[in-house]
Amino acid sequence: MPLQAQTLGKALGEDLTLHSTLCRREAGNFQKAVKTGDTVVVACTQEKRLFSELAEQTEGAISPIRFVNIRETGGWGREAAHAMPKMAALLAAARLPEPEPVPTVTYKSAGRLLIIGAVDAAERAASFLSDAMQVTVFAQGPGNAGGSQERRFPVLAGRLQSLKGWLGVFDVAWDASNPIDLDLCTRCNACVSACPEQAIGLDYQVDLSRCTSHRDCVKACEAAGAIDFMRDARPQTERFDVVLDLRGAQASPTFHTHALPQGYFRWDGQDLQTLLKVRELVGEFEKPRFFAYKQKLCAHSRNEQVGCSACIDICSAEAVSSDKSRQQIVVNPHLCVGCGACTTACPTGALTYAYPRPAEQGAKIRTLLTTYQAAGGRDAVLLLHSQVKGQALIDELGRGAQLQVMQGVPARVLPVALWHTASVGLELWLSAVAYGARQVLVLLTDEEATQYRAALTEQMAVAQSLLQGLGYAGVHFQLIEAGHPQSLDADLQRLAGRSVKAPAGPAVVARHAVQAEKRSNLELALDHLMAQSPVMSQEAASRPQALALPAAGAPFGAIVVDGFKCTLCMSCVGACPSSALQDNPQQPEIKFIEKNCVQCGLCATTCPEQAIRLQPRLSLLPERHQARVLHNSPPYGCVRCGKPFGTVKAIETMLGRLAGHSMFQGAALERLKMCGDCRVVDMFTDADQVRVAPANDKPL
Repeated sequence: MPLQAQTLGKALGEDLTLHSTLCRREAGNFQKAVKTGDTVVVACTQEKRLFSELAEQTEGAISPIRFVNIRETGGWGREAAHAMPKMAALLAAARLPEPEPVPTVTYKSAGRLLIIGAVDAAERAASFLSDAMQVTVFAQGPGNAGGSQERRFPVLAGRLQSLKGWLGVFDVAWDASNPIDLDLCTRCNACVSACPEQAIGLDYQVDLSRCTSHRDCVKACEAAGAIDFMRDARPQTERFDVVLDLRGAQASPTFHTHALPQGYFRWDGQDLQTLLKVRELVGEFEKPRFFAYKQKLCAHSRNEQVGCSACIDICSAEAVSSDKSRQQIVVNPHLCVGCGACTTACPTGALTYAYPRPAEQGAKIRTLLTTYQAAGGRDAVLLLHSQVKGQALIDELGRGAQLQVMQGVPARVLPVALWHTASVGLELWLSAVAYGARQVLVLLTDEEATQYRAALTEQMAVAQSLLQGLGYAGVHFQLIEAGHPQSLDADLQRLAGRSVKAPAGPAVVARHAVQAEKRSNLELALDHLMAQSPVMSQEAASRPQALALPAAGAPFGAIVVDGFKCTLCMSCVGACPSSALQDNPQQPEIKFIEKNCVQCGLCATTCPEQAIRLQPRLSLLPERHQARVLHNSPPYGCVRCGKPFGTVKAIETMLGRLAGHSMFQGAALERLKMCGDCRVVDMFTDADQVRVAPANDKPL
């Protein structure tokens, strides 16, 4: 692997010494470094465990240690000679501090394990786990050979009704509807032999669809009395800490979500790694609370009307639910798996990814790109991938390149490992382009749910429309779906090889820092891209006033109000969660600030006249930051005192709708043209008005 210590040191602003056997003969240099207190970056992940143990054994070691892979990601590849800027960027990013701590979510497990499946398979699994867990078997069929005659574990049976919860609090509900009571059953097999229809299996459950009521089994079980066909089905519930389901994804009626809850496992009978994970789930566990929620920014609901449900629709763990009565969504932190897809789909930033925070993720991207450029790199490409399967694919690709059976990661491709690829969306993609990246590639494996692919595709379509509309030529955003390193190798060479022309980007890179708020990041990135845009440098007369955006996933836009239908009831103003719609206290009119609109649709849903239509777009005019009048109407003056009390359109609409009603004829209809005060006065001064006097009073 070619390494140029002087070049790397210059890019990083320090003197570097090249080590080739740091984990062997030169280990003393590592021990000396970890005593300094400065951050120590080790460019080798293969020996991470060895270096960590060596640091623990070194007296006086106080330095934080960071590990980074520059071998498989660039040093091993056909373009390794050109990979020094990338290596410098990866080393610089590795020196960044760890993300700030966030609140945690706690799970407690006492090791109460429920195994669901055929008796023989369940007992086989239990034999591997019973020394560490308190095992209960829920029998779902006898299997091929039936269970052991020895009663080693409690056995439940019946019709499973529901299974809900997460690690430590799985609530199981079932109907004990089978005639055989397993607590009384001695497993003598007399009923199995006696049944003429062979309706009783070695799980000691009666297949009622085959039973023809001979009741020979009841006679055979007379001594134990375990069989009673007259027993009522008894609803049963019990709580467990961990669930091991042997039925498979297709046969299981529980947890059809892509992301399974913590503590729930499916086992195919072969993968022993699953059983090892189950054994470890005794004790207290913590995970980061991956999300932060600001209800005041949420566009989900107003006045019992639902506008945006993007987070609910995309969540693969069903951790997000609607609470319309409180005008918000609710996220169950115990079910949340930290994929971040909800934060990516959220148009307002009400949901944000908390670990790492947007500012921390943005600082990493900015550091990568600025160091890459400072080291002489050009046309950088960000490759966002998961830190598990995505990283494994890249490692295999690097090893294949070292063996010269693949080409490896191109020199201008900067891999960025994420907890989940769906946790980063268009605000950071556009920020990356503003910082100098020419492309953003997102690597998908079978870890991602189908709805994640759809959401990322929608966001990429929006981001690409913005850049194309601003005059930046080329395709800047791509999804790569790869199941093996060979296909990843082919895709990377096709999209980002040295012979491939890079898409256009801003001539001057941005210097702003990524902010905590999603909309602020979008505005900063767009302001820079617009300032550097080839389109915006044209004469004002030839520039487009707005860029049309795809309707799906558009975070910007305008609304169009049908003035013929609108009565200026202001329902839309009250429903708007982002203050894009405003009223005027001085006169009846609706004002609109386009920059604030998130295209949630609450205004259109709330409008009783169906007078509002969404228009996804990005306005290129300075007026997008200012309030403009969408619709107004002259006030309607009281016919008696002249005081305005409504709009002409609203009063005329009301008169038109009530003119044929029997309660609003003659003077009654005329009173609708009066303000509230005059209406009351007119009713009590009308000689023809019918009045009802109290029983013990004289007539008025």
